Amino acid sequence: MVTATDTGHIEGFRPKRFAQRYGLDPFLSLILLITGVFGLAVLYSASGQNEAMVMRQAVHLFVGLGVMAFLSQVRRDLIVQITPFVFVVAVLLLVMVLWIGVGAKGAQRWLDLPGLPRFQPSELMKLALPAMVAWWVTQHQIPLKLWQFLVAGALIVGPVLLIARQPDLGTSIIIAGSGFFVVFLAGLSWRILLGLGGLALAALPLLWHVMHDYQKARVLTLLDPQSDPLGAGWNTIQAMTALGSGGIFGKGYGLGTQAQLKFLPESHTDFIVAVIGEELGFLGVCLLLLMYGLILGRCLIMTLRADGLFGRLLCGSITLTFFVYVFVNLGMVSGVLPVVGVPLPLISYGGTSVVSLLTGFGLMMAMQRTNRVLSGDIP
Repeated sequence: MVTATDTGHIEGFRPKRFAQRYGLDPFLSLILLITGVFGLAVLYSASGQNEAMVMRQAVHLFVGLGVMAFLSQVRRDLIVQITPFVFVVAVLLLVMVLWIGVGAKGAQRWLDLPGLPRFQPSELMKLALPAMVAWWVTQHQIPLKLWQFLVAGALIVGPVLLIARQPDLGTSIIIAGSGFFVVFLAGLSWRILLGLGGLALAALPLLWHVMHDYQKARVLTLLDPQSDPLGAGWNTIQAMTALGSGGIFGKGYGLGTQAQLKFLPESHTDFIVAVIGEELGFLGVCLLLLMYGLILGRCLIMTLRADGLFGRLLCGSITLTFFVYVFVNLGMVSGVLPVVGVPLPLISYGGTSVVSLLTGFGLMMAMQRTNRVLSGDIP
């Protein structure tokens, strides 16, 4: 018989005990699955009922969940040991992209190697970089000395520059953030932080000169989208129109005019939240934000419970990077931030992105399981 215990758990199934024994965190796994399935439903409408696209995304989703389940069983010490090797491989793959990469829409970001599906090496770097910086930090005593911070900065700058050359401004920003979060969580002093902020502001004129013309246009249209309504401002204008026209309850699933009549570009990738806003309304967007809030809340708890400095730094970076994904995409679609091509996590179409996100959550779960095993909670 299932009864309530004095600790507030229910006999027969205790989520904490389940996570300790089997690695998978049941609450996070369930929310990720629900969010992924919700994304498939939205993608079906946003893609114009393209069943083949939805099936490909579904395959990647369940492959990602499988990878997450597998990694949740891996011990922390093994992850620490292989981190430098994985980082070097990721860097070499980024170099290969510049030489033999496959191009699409003016960008060269993919590798199409014999016997392997086409993939973006930058997605691997989203996990390899914060893990490598965390590895470097744990090799030294906290707080780090200045030269140790500089080495960590070099580990970040190298891959970011390779990705920016593709060009992929959005991904380079995300990856730079993932590495910076590790350094910040490791105890970066406010004096150094303010100094870096000053250098960044001073470098803005230089950055402007090396940006591509389309990137400059995106920044300028952020200030006034109506200045080029049929050009650089088209995406932002159509996205805000879709979001605003949905009202509280939306126009109905599959009945959004902006997406279904092809006014909204990239409706199945970067601007898919505009489809949610138009067809499911304000309540649909709130439901999405609720799911993201539950994911982030659980990840924060897992970060606090992670085993060792490496585990806490890696979990913290993955959590903050996920938040940046959500924040940048929503800001981009709503006209608060420039369009930089950042997909909406677990919702936008993109197999490599889904697999890499779920791989990151698997690494977080691995940090939890190791902690419980080493603490003696499980015989």
